[in-house]
Amino acid sequence: MFLASFLIGLREGLEAALIVGILVAFVRRKGRSDVAPKIAWGVGLAAASALILGAVFTYGAYTLSFTGQEIVGGVMSLIAVAMVTWMVFWMVTAGQQVKSDLESDASQALTVGTGWAIFWIAFVSVGREGLETTLMLWGWAAQTEALLGALTGLIAATALGYLVYRGLVRFNLGTFFRITGIFLIVVAAGILAYGIHDLQEAALLPGPYSGAPITPTDAQTGDVLVGLTQGPFWMAAFPFGWAFDLSASIDPAGWFAALAKGTIGLTPQMSWLEVIAWITYLAIVLPQFWAKARQPQRTGTQPTPAPLAPTATDAAAIPEQPAASPTPAESTPSPSNLERSLS
Repeated sequence: MFLASFLIGLREGLEAALIVGILVAFVRRKGRSDVAPKIAWGVGLAAASALILGAVFTYGAYTLSFTGQEIVGGVMSLIAVAMVTWMVFWMVTAGQQVKSDLESDASQALTVGTGWAIFWIAFVSVGREGLETTLMLWGWAAQTEALLGALTGLIAATALGYLVYRGLVRFNLGTFFRITGIFLIVVAAGILAYGIHDLQEAALLPGPYSGAPITPTDAQTGDVLVGLTQGPFWMAAFPFGWAFDLSASIDPAGWFAALAKGTIGLTPQMSWLEVIAWITYLAIVLPQFWAKARQPQRTGTQPTPAPLAPTATDAAAIPEQPAASPTPAESTPSPSNLERSLS
């Protein structure tokens, strides 16, 4: 759980840190350092809004009945899966345009009044990352290790984003977002299964908690059927029974169960609908993401035709020109390393 929440906090926090770095570098390059405090206010308000939203979700659910809590948890999990899926695909397809889009919006904002429009750019851009983080971590809010992992990831992302902005660290952010995108897709599959579980407990979806006549049970013991062979005939437990139940050999409250749930989204006991949702999501989303992630690499490695060599006649006809001295813009390094890192 710590590792999963740490990587979620690291990825989302790094996206927010890069957005802030792009905006700050742009306004300073334009000689408008006076609006930098407005960016800080936008970032601070976005972070506070994410914390307040998380508190409302967490403590507001305690006032509901058990069924109400399960319904809210299941619906929020489905929303989180949708947002995570959209986010990882958006980042791998349009992430390279983030810098140009932000600078275009910031350029227009600087021309309006005293520059408060750039406050809203920072608030909305960073607030989106905060909302995604809140939704992804909401189901783990009651677990100390998950909150500690997310906080550690956010701190590491802030430090890493500052180092990238200052040019002290350089690495391929495209590769970073592709690798973490794969991991987040696996995490999203687990969140989807967890949401299905909540909705089954709330009896909104059929499953082991629905009771007769929906739930397949043993005629003698009344226990819910498990697996492929248990029951009066093969596959009697499918589709509303348990797909497997390893609770006797794997402690659901132990470290191994927590590790499996926090990384690949599997628990010792899962229903058939949970397993089907988990497998189907990965089978559809993961190959499509991998194909999208490889497209920039293929297009970026296309060989460029070599220029035609000048003939002796052409060389003689071209007068020798003195070497041009570099312009100040060419000799002055970029104020940050973001542009090269985002490629």
